[in-house]
Amino acid sequence: MNENLKDESKKNINPFFEDYNTPHETVPFNLIQTQHYEEAFIEGIKRDNEEIEKLVNDPEEPTFENTIVRVDNENGDHYYDLLNRVSNVFSCMMSAETNDDLDALAQKMSPILTQHANDIRLNKELFERIKYVYEHHRELDAEEQMLLEKTYDSFVRSGALLDEKGKEQLRKLTEEAGMLSLQFSQNLLKENKAFTLHITDEKQLDGLPETAREAASLTAKEQGKKGWMFTLDFPSYSPFMTYSTQRDLRKQLYMARNTECTHDNDTNNLEICKRLINLRRELAQLLGFDTYADYVLKYRMASHVDNVYRLLNDLIKAYKSTAKEEWAEVERLAKKMEGEDFTLEAWDMSFYSHKLQMEKFNLDSEMLRPYFELSKVIDGVFGLAHRLYGITFKENSEIPVYHPDVKAYEVFDKDGSYLAVFYADFFPRKGKQGGAWMTEFQGQWIDRKGNNVRPHVSVVMNFTKPTEEKPALLTLGEVETFLHEFGHSLHGMFANSRFESLSGTNVWWDFVELPSQLMENFAIEKDFLRTFAVHYQTGEPIPDDLIERIVKSRNFMAATGCLRQVSLGLLDMAYYTQQQEFKADIIPFEKEAWKEAIITPQLPNTCMTVQFSHIMAGGYAAGYYSYKWAEVLDADAFSMFKKNGIFDKATAQSFRDNILSRGGTEHPMTLYKRFRGSEPTIDALLERDGIKTAGK
Repeated sequence: MNENLKDESKKNINPFFEDYNTPHETVPFNLIQTQHYEEAFIEGIKRDNEEIEKLVNDPEEPTFENTIVRVDNENGDHYYDLLNRVSNVFSCMMSAETNDDLDALAQKMSPILTQHANDIRLNKELFERIKYVYEHHRELDAEEQMLLEKTYDSFVRSGALLDEKGKEQLRKLTEEAGMLSLQFSQNLLKENKAFTLHITDEKQLDGLPETAREAASLTAKEQGKKGWMFTLDFPSYSPFMTYSTQRDLRKQLYMARNTECTHDNDTNNLEICKRLINLRRELAQLLGFDTYADYVLKYRMASHVDNVYRLLNDLIKAYKSTAKEEWAEVERLAKKMEGEDFTLEAWDMSFYSHKLQMEKFNLDSEMLRPYFELSKVIDGVFGLAHRLYGITFKENSEIPVYHPDVKAYEVFDKDGSYLAVFYADFFPRKGKQGGAWMTEFQGQWIDRKGNNVRPHVSVVMNFTKPTEEKPALLTLGEVETFLHEFGHSLHGMFANSRFESLSGTNVWWDFVELPSQLMENFAIEKDFLRTFAVHYQTGEPIPDDLIERIVKSRNFMAATGCLRQVSLGLLDMAYYTQQQEFKADIIPFEKEAWKEAIITPQLPNTCMTVQFSHIMAGGYAAGYYSYKWAEVLDADAFSMFKKNGIFDKATAQSFRDNILSRGGTEHPMTLYKRFRGSEPTIDALLERDGIKTAGK
């Protein structure tokens, strides 16, 4: 063969088919091209089918070992996990670094992948082997028993017990739902990125802090425009709504964000949402449940619809009167400033609540930014993990990343042994979804040779970007977000289970937010802030009086924030407790569904549902209450740290041993009680939010 052809052939080797040959076998992002994904998906499906064929034709009696944990490595370590490898990378890129080509490929592959998943779950011979093991197995330990039950039930919940007609119907429902969820996300991203507020008159920047102006100027330059450009990304949107004196522009920005995907164009999500609600109801009823919520809650700590509503209604009862007082207080200040005939509107709330916060506490996020320079915050968060758990982080530039903004770290345990790879992706950009999340490029498990395969976890956020004049200076809210996602990453990094499907964050959905929300509590702790919060120019530590104001203002508008989350929980449950075909118009239905938690006038054209990714495309359908459920848990759990000392190593070790490292190997309440000694109560949350006084 010609040498040039040899070189060309090497270049075209699909990296998913080979050992990665990178530090810790991390994903070789530098080698992956768009065409590699489709090729790997198709080959991965072929290999999956080959493995299933060998399994169902195995003449040996089905056992736990040869059926549930079967490991076939005769073709090499990464032969049969190809589909998993490429899926992990592709799904992460679709959220963090997508483009038109990847979007088109996702549309093409979605029905193929859903069909493949159905082919496995609805394979009669395969299910018969699993069922045989379920009914005739050796004595299993707790983790093995959990895996067996999870495996068996995942097949049942995917239609394995249905007749052929039912199976065919399920295929249609899941394939359509998969496509629509994808379409929902793509529409939302396109709509979000399509809007900009372009300002050329400097007078219209009145009230905005320097950081917001500089960021907007940078955005304009990046788009080849003069002046200042504001977007619907949170680091741009939030300062404008908080500080701008231009009420008409605040209204414009607010309405753009709150009417996303409702317009008469090809990114409208109204009918998509309606169809998704019905598809999920039909799927649940096909499987013998009254509603989709009943289907979901079978494997949640809440366990029943009534328990979810009890939590949400208890929170409304506890917080609503305080929330009304908070609104009235903001309204009084607005009228004092603007005149008694002034009507407070939704686009005014951030602006005047900030004025009130300044009046009461002399505190706002801009005062704090100079003390939260991103590199120092990273040091603070990593330092906290070290003080609690003894782990250390070392940046490694040899680990490939998918964008120059991404940093990659090796993580070492307290004994110096390698623990995990940690990626951090901090800033907004064109192909990135809004919000913040944690994900994994590789999970954790113990392989057939007894090797503990360690995880590669990633946290993705949308923080305030550095400018030509200043480094990235965060708000306290962004510091909390970092701590939140970092809490999820600890859950992933400390994973220590035999089976990947029970490892790390693979826990019941209303337990998964406990580790993340627990970490948020540290954000206002003086002893923690003292470890990293210094002025980025002078190096002076954050003043005591500023910390005191942070602590005092902790519960500012807390009741309003609580009701906001409760309202979203009510909306979620209203959709997924439907027993009949959902035919209502989304916008008026939404207004009615959450009204008990709404204390302000509702605008006729705004709509949350069409941009509510959590419940339409993100896995939280019939589960958004989990955030408040987890708050009850995290407030209760953090009270242990407050009692024993926020850096108490014994408390941290107990949390690691009993919760973080255990994944989904046991019932979450069993794990929680092992750490806490008892079931949680709502009291700690009410005390933390200032709704209830301790001991009363």
